This record gives sequence, C-alpha cells and structure tokens, in this order.
Amino acid sequence: MLFSSLTFLYAFLPVTVLLYFLLPSPRWRSGVLVAASLVFYAWGDPRSLPLLIGTALLVWLFGLGIAEGSEKLRRCCFALALTLLIGSLFLLKYLNFFADTFSALTGIGLHLRRLALPAAISFTTFQLLSYVIDVKRGDVPAEKSFFRFLLYISFFPQLMQGPIVRYGQVADELSRRQHNWDSALSGARRFVRGLAKKVLLADSLAALVASIYSAPDAAGTGALWLAGLCYTLQIYFDFSGYSDMAIGLGLVFGFHLPENFRHPYASRSVSEFWRRWHMTLSFWFRDYVYIPLGGNRVSRTRYLLNILIVWALTGLWHGASWNFVIWGLYNGFLLLLEKFVLRRRDRLPVFFQILLTFALVTVGWVIFSLPDAAALTRVLRGMFLFSRTDWQGLVLRDAALLAKLPAVPLGLLFSFPLAEKLRWPKDGVFAAVLESGLYLGLLALCIVFLIGASFHPFIYFNF
Repeated sequence: MLFSSLTFLYAFLPVTVLLYFLLPSPRWRSGVLVAASLVFYAWGDPRSLPLLIGTALLVWLFGLGIAEGSEKLRRCCFALALTLLIGSLFLLKYLNFFADTFSALTGIGLHLRRLALPAAISFTTFQLLSYVIDVKRGDVPAEKSFFRFLLYISFFPQLMQGPIVRYGQVADELSRRQHNWDSALSGARRFVRGLAKKVLLADSLAALVASIYSAPDAAGTGALWLAGLCYTLQIYFDFSGYSDMAIGLGLVFGFHLPENFRHPYASRSVSEFWRRWHMTLSFWFRDYVYIPLGGNRVSRTRYLLNILIVWALTGLWHGASWNFVIWGLYNGFLLLLEKFVLRRRDRLPVFFQILLTFALVTVGWVIFSLPDAAALTRVLRGMFLFSRTDWQGLVLRDAALLAKLPAVPLGLLFSFPLAEKLRWPKDGVFAAVLESGLYLGLLALCIVFLIGASFHPFIYFNF
C-alpha cells in the first residue's frame, strides 16, 4: 500500500487514526498500530508477512540472549543474529545477482530459482542489525516485550522506505507517548507537504524523464541533461516526500522519527551532500561499517580501501545491479577526489561550488537510474558528446510534455531553502485560518491529481 494511494488516504489512514484515538489505553493504542502495520505490510504481498514476523521474533530472542546470557551465549546469539540477517538479505536479494555475474564471467550456467523479494527488506534488515549491534555494544538495553519490539520494526509510517530508525531513538515512545493537538496538527501538515512533493512534483518529473528516454533518436545533449536534471529532482521529491509523510504520521501517533533530508542540493561539496541526503543511511554506514573498519585513523592506503568498501556496499544496498555498484564507487571516488585533490574548491564563489556539486550529483543519479548498460552508455555519451536535440519531435511524440515542464522550475525552487525564507503571517486567527486553508487546498489538489494519475510507485519502495 502506498501513502499516495486513494485506498490509504480514504480508508486505511482515517480508520487507523479513528481507532487509535478512540481507545484510552496506551497498550490498546499500540495494538492498533501493530495490527494496522501488519495489514499495511501484507497489503501488496501477504506471503512476506510471516518472514517479517518470524525474523523479528528470532532477533528479539537473540537480543535477550546477547543482553542476559553468559559470555559464550552472548557471542553465539550475536553470531546467529548476524548470520540470519545478512544471510537472508544475501539469499533473497543478491544470490541471483552474483550467480548471474558468475555465469557471465565463466560461461557456466547457474540456473537458480528466482525468489520473490520482500518489500523493504533492506530497510528492515538494517534496523534489525542496528538493534543487535547496539545491544551487543551495551548502547541500548534489550527490549523485554516482543509486542513492543514488533511495533518498533513494523511501525507502518517508516516500514517501507524509512527513515532507518534505531531502537534507542524510539525506545521510550514504544511504551510512553505524549499526544497533543499542536504536535498532531504539525504532523498532519508535514504529511500533506510530503504528499504534494510526491504527487505534484515527483510524478510530473518522472513523466518528463520517461518521455525523453523513450525517444533516443530525438533526444540530444540538451534533452539528456534535462532528463538528468528531472530525475535528480524526481528522486529528491519522491524520497524526501515519503520521509516527510512518515515523520508527519509519526508525530500524529506520538513518535519522533529522525530527519532524513536537509536540503541536500544546497551542498557545496559531495561530502556535504551525503551529510544531508538520506541521513539515516549515511549515519548507519558511518557507525556500523566505516568506523569499525578504522575510519580515517588508518594509513592512507587503508583509508582509500575503507571509502571504496563503504561506497560499494552503499551501492549494493540500493539494489542487486552493477549500475548501483558503479554509482556507489563513483561517489566514493568523488569523495576521495575532494579530500586529496580538490582541497582549494572553497576558494570558488559559493554559487559555483553548489553548481559543481549539483552537476556531479546529477551525473551520479543518471548512473543510478539506468540499470541497462547499453542505455547507460548511450545516455552518458550523449550528455558529454554534443548532439542536437529534436525538440519539436519530442513534443510531437508526447504532447503532454509541455504540461509537465513547470515542475522543473518549481522543483528547483523547492529543492533549495529559498521557499522557506518566504515570510508568512504566523500569529492570530487570520494566520491560522489562512494556513489551514492552504493545506486543505493543497491536499485537495493532490487528490485531484491522484484520481487522474496512472500508477507511480515510490522509487525506494523495493529497497
């Protein structure tokens, strides 16, 4: 089930909110959230639900063993938990990928059964891994209640696409949550902003990308850079829109989920960009992979290796395809280039620093978006070896192209913090009525777009 579906907006969410606030007991309210979360997860593929519950149960038991057992039991439970989580992720998501790669390199045909990939397996696995590691380190106590642990791992606002929530960030709120009108209203408004990002901007930008890439004969250098720009904006509004909706819904139910984006396209360097983009994933790799490998407190050769390992794994986390690995290594290479070669880039005017970073990130997103090697090669060649764009042919091929173009300047405006600097009246009855009216109008506009739209799933839905 998608947040941007009429089923969710007209049925699932209102029923869940109504049941939640009608029940006075915190335990019953948590029960509503657990039941709603399991229904939400099973909506698209009920076969994945036993795997989610079974894995959560085993990890919960292993966590108790790690926290309360003897030293030998602690090590055994920790090893079993890591084997279960990493092994199941490899088996379900990566086994066929590596088998196909081996077959292509050796000519030995490995015909393995294609297993269905459970939704959001990478997100849930990383949350469970962080829990196990934090319990082993003594950073958090083991959760004694499986009911609360299941709520932590299945909480539907962040279940499918994050943010990646660590147990310590919500441990207290699993049993004791504060509810007030201001927080709920703030959460509802943030949900509407996220929905607008997805429906009004990301989906329109997606149509532009698809239209340009589907016309290789007409799309020259200008159009291919336009498609790269559109995808760069699309993936931001798609994913940050989901994060806004998740954080907003969390506030409605009394949870404070971590921020995941902080205007990344305003970054002056690639390293700054990754401190602002998908922050919960970046911090996860920093704390659980990069620092344990030695971080930057090692020799230069080892440091280079650490960066490449972390970014190869970051690419693989996004999907079992070589374009993701290349994308990850591309970002690792840019970070190394900034550290050892482009040390004086801060002498450039701020505008040019931001523009250069934006262009480099855009090329990365082109690599990210095209799993087909031939298509990727053709697009990159077309972007950097000039060829004329047949704009008239593109428009004649897809007349709706012009109607989607306003999403580009709007996307640029709202991807930078410029819009936040607009002065709105904040105090008084008139300001409150005006703000509420604007949000209701924005929600109505989103629903109008959803009624007439084709199916546009979130980009990160299967990660």
